Amino acid sequence: MAKKRILIVEDNMDTYELVRFILEKSGYETFLAVNGRDGVNAVRKQNPDLIIMDLSMPEMDGWTATSLIKKDEQISNIPLIAVTAHALPSDRQRAMDAGCNEYVTKPMDLLDLVDTVNQWVSRGI
Repeated sequence: MAKKRILIVEDNMDTYELVRFILEKSGYETFLAVNGRDGVNAVRKQNPDLIIMDLSMPEMDGWTATSLIKKDEQISNIPLIAVTAHALPSDRQRAMDAGCNEYVTKPMDLLDLVDTVNQWVSRGI
């Protein structure tokens, strides 16, 4: 069976490497987009099984990128998990309103992140 593919949209390479490492150790294939604009394009071209989206990035933030993804009928059903340092309840609500399926704050518990990814990937697209 082919590995499930996860797009990580993250501008901080340390965070990306940490998330990539734990997800690949958990059996996933990962690929990177370094800003929201590249993330939206990567989703359209690569059709991942799940998206992990940072919310604060250059060129296009994660809230905007998420909204664009969720408005596109061809990719709107892909589960999207926000991973962000924005920890206020209003930030969480804004992310959920944009279309995020889950919201994980940094610093994150990597095992909890893997559990969350597993739950959403197992639901299928």
